[in-house]
Amino acid sequence: MTLNLHPMVNVAVKAARTAGNIINRAALDIESVRVSQKKANDFVTEVDQAAEQAIIETLLTAYPGHGIWAEESGKEHGAKDSEFVWIIDPLDGTTNFIHGLPVYCVSIALAVRGKVEQAVVYDPTRNDLFTATKGRGAYLNDRRIRVSKRTQLKESLISTGFPFRQGDNFNQYLKMMGDVMQRTAGLRRPGAAALDLAYVAAGYTEGFFELGLQPWDVAAGSLLVTEAGGLVGNFTGEAEFLDQQEMLAGTPRVYGQLVGLLSKYSKFAPAGEKAALRQAAAAPDEATTGDDGSVGDALL
Repeated sequence: MTLNLHPMVNVAVKAARTAGNIINRAALDIESVRVSQKKANDFVTEVDQAAEQAIIETLLTAYPGHGIWAEESGKEHGAKDSEFVWIIDPLDGTTNFIHGLPVYCVSIALAVRGKVEQAVVYDPTRNDLFTATKGRGAYLNDRRIRVSKRTQLKESLISTGFPFRQGDNFNQYLKMMGDVMQRTAGLRRPGAAALDLAYVAAGYTEGFFELGLQPWDVAAGSLLVTEAGGLVGNFTGEAEFLDQQEMLAGTPRVYGQLVGLLSKYSKFAPAGEKAALRQAAAAPDEATTGDDGSVGDALL
């Protein structure tokens, strides 16, 4: 089967594969890659920068009037006032890459008037290509993908990202993980958010949550999830999440159950609601939490 990709996705795929070749070549001799530190535990390599440059060059050759928003170079390239903006993470999972752990990817999304309409996530180590166009479904290589059919949190595999920056609220994250771990089949921390979202879309996991993510981490992956039949939003279940640094994704039923667990940790939850939810979390009763760890029907 030959997949009939949208022309803009085709260009993004070309850009992603070019970047993937740069990454794969560098991975053969990881010890010689120059690494610098942006902030504590936040690394950038010459590979990130070379991959980003190759992506931008490919995109702007095809669409010189489009804007660019990239992790390493920000908005210095491309048109400044275009309604079409490419959101790029050239190497999501840099820390894994530096260590030779083969869990990282290239993430490219196109936002039109602020809404993501095209998405590519490419895993160069497995040669896995995830693509989506708004309204036309999500694909892994040539195969249509759908989110998992599992509906109960206790049967679900959930992925997350641990805090690693100075100033992150580690205690809060430990409580969040405790809430989720007790009610699921397992919690995973692979280390590349764009790939985590692609895996929710493909049905490998049932949900994903993380704080502190940037638009380039989640833009492409979020479209993959929604086009595969899942839901994305912030911890309170609001659909506007792209620049809120609060990300939740999952199958429709599992998403609702995760909102029930995580909304009390959201910076967008009303103070009174947070206090009530914390109290409920400390002593859950059968009225709000079922035997399967699910929350009330209102959230589903």
